Amino acid sequence: MSKFNPEELSNFARHYGFHYDSINPQALIKEVLNEMEKGLSADKDEASPSSLPMIPSYITPVTHIPPGKTVLALDAGGTNLRASLVYFNENSEAISHGTSKTPMPGTNGNVTAEQFFNAIADAALPLLKEAKIEGIGFTFSYPMDITSDADGILIGFSKEVDAPDVIGKAIGKGLRDALAAKGFKYSGPIVMLNDTVATLLSGIVTISPDGEATRTRNDFKAEAGPVIGFILGTGFNTAYPETNIPKIKFNSSSSPQIIVCETGNFDVKYLGQLDKEYDITTKNPGGYHLEKATAGAYLGPLTHYILKQAIKDKVIQFKKSDELMSMPHLETRFLNEFTHAPLSAQGPLGSLFAPNESDALAAVQYITSIITERGALFSASVLAAIIQRINHSYEPYSPVRIAVEGTTYMIYKGMRRALESHFHQMLYKDKPRPYIISPVEQASLFGAAVAALSQK
Repeated sequence: MSKFNPEELSNFARHYGFHYDSINPQALIKEVLNEMEKGLSADKDEASPSSLPMIPSYITPVTHIPPGKTVLALDAGGTNLRASLVYFNENSEAISHGTSKTPMPGTNGNVTAEQFFNAIADAALPLLKEAKIEGIGFTFSYPMDITSDADGILIGFSKEVDAPDVIGKAIGKGLRDALAAKGFKYSGPIVMLNDTVATLLSGIVTISPDGEATRTRNDFKAEAGPVIGFILGTGFNTAYPETNIPKIKFNSSSSPQIIVCETGNFDVKYLGQLDKEYDITTKNPGGYHLEKATAGAYLGPLTHYILKQAIKDKVIQFKKSDELMSMPHLETRFLNEFTHAPLSAQGPLGSLFAPNESDALAAVQYITSIITERGALFSASVLAAIIQRINHSYEPYSPVRIAVEGTTYMIYKGMRRALESHFHQMLYKDKPRPYIISPVEQASLFGAAVAALSQK
């Protein structure tokens, strides 16, 4: 059995091109900014599109929510449909009321388009009859083409939902028509949005303008800083307010529009041989390069692939290494459990090591930490690029607010700490740039509620 040798393991990582010390953060930030600019200008049908689609949401985030407003918030997730009345109190805080949860139509068998929209209308109707609302916001976690009136044309469902007749239809219009068919004529706005936009908008009502997690008074009536939406969970995505979108001829410094970057698709250059080999094994080879190096859907399988190479190269050796080699899959949650409690010798990874194989145990955790650190550095660089793009004036009392959601950020061993450390160094390199990174709760519902008031 080989002794734990950090230098040898680091050289292994450098040889195969996945060590974080090969990354130039400032160069990476410039590459992200360049792709953002191309994505804002170039139509997707052009010969050399950007790896960042930069999708317009047609939503201008409100900067202040008058107290006393009530809206209907809908959230269509993977398995459930939620409906809630959301009231904004005197401090512009969102308070949900009458929340219901029903199975997402199409998850218990095939449904027609009419049945699909009727089910959503049935969830909304009791709340619409209960209170006078200012609008409907609808977080719809499936691919949509957003239209200029903030409706969404469904591109497709995930495998959990069996409703093929709905594909190609406008979701907001379908709901409005279904309500009318039930005798309830609703003429107000229905605003469709995805989960990244919802995360951004929820930050407006959950993160105080001065950056505190609980809202504080604003006696100076100071303008709040911009909010960025950041998801680092199963996938990776960001959204931010943009003032200039040439491809749709949008230019407004006073009323920016939220852009969804689809950051997971960024064609990051700092990837090595094993990353490229692993990419071929995924369901979507050739795409989502950044997501495959950072997000929960991939960190476990990618690390597994790299560990198998380390065993082949004999930089990691232990008696049951053949079992790791033959393991068909290593889920990220099991890798995370291992890194949080490596000495417990439990789980599909930890149980492979005998008590006298602590050197191999350390080597596996060491390699894993290098991969995590790289993912954190990638993520921090993307956020830093977005803040540079926004070019906020950086008043110390109005920080940029980064609303974040996702289990990879929250619970994956080492990710949050490393990400925030890299990010802080990037932002404070030349001058202090005030910011706050804050997890948000009920992002889908509260974001939908804010969206309902954002449509002009």
